[in-house]
Amino acid sequence: MSPTAVHAQNLGPDFGAKGADNAGSIELVDPKVLRVCADPNNLPFSNEKGEGFENKIAQLLAAKLGKEVAYAYYPGATGFVRNTLNAHLCDVILGAPQGNDLVQPTNPYYRTTYGIVTRADSDLAGLQSLDDPRLKEKGRRIGLVANTPPGNILATNGLLGSVKPYPLMVDTRVESPSAKMIEDLQKGDIDIAVLWGPFAGYYAKKNPGKLIVSPLEDVKGARMSFRIAFGVRHSDQNWKRELNQFIQQNKGELDAILRDYGVPLLGEDGRALAPTP
Repeated sequence: MSPTAVHAQNLGPDFGAKGADNAGSIELVDPKVLRVCADPNNLPFSNEKGEGFENKIAQLLAAKLGKEVAYAYYPGATGFVRNTLNAHLCDVILGAPQGNDLVQPTNPYYRTTYGIVTRADSDLAGLQSLDDPRLKEKGRRIGLVANTPPGNILATNGLLGSVKPYPLMVDTRVESPSAKMIEDLQKGDIDIAVLWGPFAGYYAKKNPGKLIVSPLEDVKGARMSFRIAFGVRHSDQNWKRELNQFIQQNKGELDAILRDYGVPLLGEDGRALAPTP
């Protein structure tokens, strides 16, 4: 599976792409306004109403820097970086996976993974892995965003024939594959939903007691977890250092925001972090 396919579920619109902005040029970060590049309709990450966890992180960052917040909105699809950050309409992307060469990543501020979502009243409630033999039972249906990493595990286990695919590339202003998948899960049209962790945790949080999320571990040949950083232009070295300092000094507050939205957090050993007491 190509790295580009991993961008789905907000791993970065141009994940895996290579490119350079005006490398070596003078930094043009706004000294008075925190200009954030964001998707206008992609909860739990961001929206124009400021309801996403990246909106909350932007507010925290702006407060610490003594700046106001302004947004440059663009749908999370191909061209996002080119039309926002590299067009100098904004100065930071708040959810950039390490490995996205189109931007310069800061140090990561969280690590998360794909997850399995099941109904609490289902016979598969709390399913832990995609090699569970019950998934091979006749008539099982598995929701999956097309060309995302869990597809490798499903292929290895001979389960692609049971997959109900959801589109990878969409205009988030009018379509949400994750929301549709959860709707289908709740109606019983699919037995499990395999989603990027922040989506999985968000919908479980919105449906307390009804949905269960089981984080997927990395397996040989199929990476499930990713470290997420802020993304800046390659030329913005001082800005990157300032953001790294913010991440280091405010890790507890950042984790609290992420947990409030149900984001499954992993430690460096790849295991789920226990909630802070």
